[in-house]
Amino acid sequence: MAALARLPVRPGVLAAIVVALVLPFGADSAQLSTCVFIVIAAIGAVGLNVLTGYTGQISLGHAFFLAIGAYTAAVLGGDHGISALIWIPASGLTAAACGLLVGPTALRLRGLYLAIVTLGLLFIGQHLFFNLDGITGGPQGRAFPAVQLGSFDFSPGQQLTIGGAVIDHDGLYYYLALIILLASLLFVRNLVASRPGRAMQAVRERELAGAVLGVDVARTKLMAFGVSSFFAGVSGALFVSYLSFAQPSQWDLLLSIQYLAAITVGGIGTLYGPVLGSIVVFAIPDLAKSLPFISDDGTGLSPGNFSSILYGVLIIIFFVVEPRGVAGLGPRLSAWLRRPGAATTPMGRVAVQSIDQEEAGSR
Repeated sequence: MAALARLPVRPGVLAAIVVALVLPFGADSAQLSTCVFIVIAAIGAVGLNVLTGYTGQISLGHAFFLAIGAYTAAVLGGDHGISALIWIPASGLTAAACGLLVGPTALRLRGLYLAIVTLGLLFIGQHLFFNLDGITGGPQGRAFPAVQLGSFDFSPGQQLTIGGAVIDHDGLYYYLALIILLASLLFVRNLVASRPGRAMQAVRERELAGAVLGVDVARTKLMAFGVSSFFAGVSGALFVSYLSFAQPSQWDLLLSIQYLAAITVGGIGTLYGPVLGSIVVFAIPDLAKSLPFISDDGTGLSPGNFSSILYGVLIIIFFVVEPRGVAGLGPRLSAWLRRPGAATTPMGRVAVQSIDQEEAGSR
């Protein structure tokens, strides 16, 4: 309740929530399916932002923890028929346990070295996923269970009627993922405003200075890995449950890069940046299919290759032009609108230069 009391009630945030709630009633099946994938991906991006954005630990192994959550859901929900009320949080907890096991490597490594170690973790995971046929189904993949919450069945073809409104399979998954995403944002908002959250940001800025100030660097890094992996596990479980089928080849380096691109484009270290970045990054493959030079038959650039190129371009542009990502465009634009003509005056030019110097220092 204290977290709810501290949340800023902004018109833009309220408008975004209202739009998100009514969106399924104005979108067709293909558009709603894309929205479901975006919301599910945003949950995992929120977790990666805790690790990379708030704690400064670079990870290229996020897809590994997504897979851990997915296969935990397969074993508990598919093989043993356990309710989704159990296997959804259990998927997050299993991934968090794996994150805590990997976390000690971050105690002695940072930057590029840590990124390489997490990349190695991803390759190890790929080998295990391809060979553990009893759990993953091997290279051919396996089916995954649909969410069932009491009398609510999220299987394909199922519908829920509330009053005169009919919510189909896609809509049910959309609202479930949206509820979990809002709860994740609330948790992260409260975490950042608490003592552990301030410790994470101290580690991000400079570990030695944080340790001098009394921050337990080892404990803070382990906590960041655990929280990030938990959200990744939940996201992976929801993803395969909605998809109903997945292969080990899906948990590759490109998927990890997509999540890094999402938090970078959206705004590293911002609350809503992962959501904004997920909207941009995970909608690109579907939007690319409508472009005239995109084709799957080999006559043009494939949607996957085009998306990979665009991810790299967006990361470069936002790192150079706007390090705070899409989330930083709003404050910059509003500040510019509040000072009409300020940049044309000598004092205005000094103010603009000082702002640019501050932003360069923050980078």
